[in-house]
Amino acid sequence: MAVSAPAPKKRESFSSRKVFIFAAIGSAVGLGNIWRFPYIAYDNGGGAFMIPYLVALLTAGLPFLFFDYAVGHRGRASSPLSFRRLNRGTEFIGWWHMGINCIIAIYYAAILAWSLRYMIFSFTQAWGDDPATFFAADFLQAGDPELSFNFVPGILIPTVLVWVALIAVMSLGVQKGIGAANIVFIPLLILMFVALVVYSLTLDGALTGLTALFTPDWSSLAEPQVWVAAYGQIFFSLSIGFGIMITYSSYLKSKTDLTGTGAVVGFANSGFELLAGIGVFAALGFMATAAGTQVSEVATSGIGLAFIAFPTIISQAPGGAIIGLLFFGSLLFAGFTSMISIVEVIVAGIQDKFDMGRVNATLLVGVPLAALSILLMPTESGLYVLDILDNFVNQFGILAAGLVSIITLAYIVRALPALRDHVNKSASLKIGPIWMVLLALVTPIILGYSLISTLITSLQEPYEGYPPALLNVFGWGMVVLLLVLAIVVSFLPWSKTSRAALKPPAPPISGGKVQDSHVDPSRAAARAHLNKEV
Repeated sequence: MAVSAPAPKKRESFSSRKVFIFAAIGSAVGLGNIWRFPYIAYDNGGGAFMIPYLVALLTAGLPFLFFDYAVGHRGRASSPLSFRRLNRGTEFIGWWHMGINCIIAIYYAAILAWSLRYMIFSFTQAWGDDPATFFAADFLQAGDPELSFNFVPGILIPTVLVWVALIAVMSLGVQKGIGAANIVFIPLLILMFVALVVYSLTLDGALTGLTALFTPDWSSLAEPQVWVAAYGQIFFSLSIGFGIMITYSSYLKSKTDLTGTGAVVGFANSGFELLAGIGVFAALGFMATAAGTQVSEVATSGIGLAFIAFPTIISQAPGGAIIGLLFFGSLLFAGFTSMISIVEVIVAGIQDKFDMGRVNATLLVGVPLAALSILLMPTESGLYVLDILDNFVNQFGILAAGLVSIITLAYIVRALPALRDHVNKSASLKIGPIWMVLLALVTPIILGYSLISTLITSLQEPYEGYPPALLNVFGWGMVVLLLVLAIVVSFLPWSKTSRAALKPPAPPISGGKVQDSHVDPSRAAARAHLNKEV
């Protein structure tokens, strides 16, 4: 009697292009748009920065976004399986992506937990007259920069809540969970942030802040570092190069306008960044005016802007609780939709590898990640671990993986013509030789320069003066481990019930040629099992 292997479970998809756009915008619009872009623009030429920023969007951001879309949509699978289907030797890049997203998810939840607490603090102004001391000493209870497992209950509880909410949403699936959450949160985020901007513009000194932000320093355009900063901001803010857009595009229907959709996502992301710049610097202008100082004295980015500068503004501004609710609520919603996309990269890879259902895959991914996050982040050393993980996984994880993927597919596999043809099947904006030149030449030069310069700086002096033990474990050790594990896992066989056993929607590529006769070993094993007599 002939028996057959169980068929891999049917893959989910977004119900429409609109839902995908909301999800992609939800991923792209994150913490970096709100607390990183405004200061990057201000510190790199003000209004003049918009020129390299727009050039970076058009010459690297959108081309790489189309590249990610092409890989995911052509493979119709998670990042590891999409790369495997493109060329067996590139599968490790997909596992590298999964590892990077695991690290980001671990510390991202802590920032959302902080935002949740500070949204509540906005009504009580618990930080008192010294937000900086309150944040480090009272709220985080940060001790010496050494590993500690002394928990801080005020952070532990909201961190658990963030993970519970995330696992609940992810368990509902691509359409009912991810899609539905973004359909709700993205419009709400936009409404809240527009309200924040409008309110900030009514504060005394708002014009001073906007003048500081938008006054152009044309001489900055001659500085290479300004252009590198523009490309870096575009690269990080669009969620490209580490598997998110590959995963999301794999859930699109076969006939989808990838370039038109990508343009909407890219310009929507940049539009939100510009809006964030207006809102943040209008508020900083008020802060500088109230303190009788220059905007340059109060302008900052990242954690300092969110949890020190804005609490100061909230304490001084009329109706400050409203600003707190809108600002920290925006951080919470923007971060949560981004975290959904981060964890989805991992869940999708597990589903494909082990042919798991959505709930089981979500629990298999979510519970261990939540455990690690809860073990490391809500502790007295959580701030230091977070800072090191964030710096190293961005600089030597995302940048490195993006550079390797481009060089591998452009020069070794020579897959760009096939990816171009796939995109152009249903594209409203056709891509061609210019796209390939930008992707194969401009992007590697920028990424390579950024990576090498950051590596030299990091080797010359310890990052932020942290002890070698912390840097070697959570910095360099983490970076090396992610790459080694990715390569090792890529050699592990796929089971005959995994999605690798299915006929791929498009044939693999090698040396620039489509391999129509190629047979995936997993598919061969599945067919042999089908014919086996027992």
